[in-house]
Amino acid sequence: MVKLTLAAVFALIIFGTTGIAMASSESSADNSAKVSNAQRLITINDNGTERTILTRATTVGDALKDANITTSADDDIEPKINAKLDGTSVKINIYRARPIVVVDGARTVRVVTMAQSPTAVAAVAGIKLYPEDKTATEPVRNILAAGGAGLQMSITRAKVVNMKLYGQASEMRTHAATVREFLNEKKVALGPDDVVSLDLNTKITDGMNLEVWRNGIQTITVDEEIAFEVEQVRDMNREVGYREIKEAGASGQRSVVYEIEMLNGEEISRREIQSVVTKQPTKQIEIIGVKVKPGTGLTKAKGVNQFKDSNGVIHRETYYDLPMSRVMQNCGQGGHYTVRDDGVKVDRDGYVIIAANLHLYPRCSVVETSVGLGKVYDTGGFAAVHPHGWDIATDWTNYDGR
Repeated sequence: MVKLTLAAVFALIIFGTTGIAMASSESSADNSAKVSNAQRLITINDNGTERTILTRATTVGDALKDANITTSADDDIEPKINAKLDGTSVKINIYRARPIVVVDGARTVRVVTMAQSPTAVAAVAGIKLYPEDKTATEPVRNILAAGGAGLQMSITRAKVVNMKLYGQASEMRTHAATVREFLNEKKVALGPDDVVSLDLNTKITDGMNLEVWRNGIQTITVDEEIAFEVEQVRDMNREVGYREIKEAGASGQRSVVYEIEMLNGEEISRREIQSVVTKQPTKQIEIIGVKVKPGTGLTKAKGVNQFKDSNGVIHRETYYDLPMSRVMQNCGQGGHYTVRDDGVKVDRDGYVIIAANLHLYPRCSVVETSVGLGKVYDTGGFAAVHPHGWDIATDWTNYDGR
């Protein structure tokens, strides 16, 4: 029999523990290496031309190198070139910058930009473009004279009219030929007692003054804000909750004329008689992430889930399992729906079927949930207590595919 000293026993314990830790560490490293070395299917959209490659790249930049695609600092890449690649299937969009000549009257500016909209191209050129201005983009006839630019964007400026409508002065822009056409364009409906300072057939000239007033009636003019429209572009490569303002919106303005009835020095009634848009709102473009991170969404085990959307609104999520044929008569579905592999019920277009507060989220509106983009088909009593709550249709209780 071999006798072990206390020191030897202690050394064996230490070595054994260290060996287990090293084995565990090596196993973890192996798993990490497997993930990082996994092959990925990368779809690259390069200015409208799409190609697919199989690569072990871990970043967008490495994937582009594997595809022998070069980019410049002026190009826009989504996701960004240094972004890490997650998952086995990723889409990369490249928006190529190109030289373009901007012609604004006697002023000519050559820029290199990936911007596509006329407003964005003009902004890069340091030129302010008004909503009423017109633009035309066409190939350059003499590329050499244009410094290698293949495109030319020409701006036709709208004429400025200094309008005084019922005492309210404002600067307006138009391409109308006559005063009559201008008033019709701005939706100024002349009443029988209205007076116009110029003949209706007068030709519009840049910087002209025009006045409309009403005799015998007390009016007041108020400038009111027009909210801008928001267009959301849903990005499958971004996780749910991601929100980026690609192009900031700007509120518009309208000049509203009210007819006021006064009695003993007090206003007793007010009626809108004219409304003219003096500044068009600019649409806001937002990038919204819709990729669901595995293990973070609502599950049967959770029962109740707290989900924060890209606008920072927290939704209390629950689930229910009922036949959905009746409510699926809405939104053009004709009673059709299916059950996803994870047991979540979806409509014909793949939207998750949810119930919500119809006053805040109208029927058929598209919303974000922790299990993917959803569409509102139903409501329930929960909405009174949880106005921003989602009740998600699933097959987690009956497992009958209905």
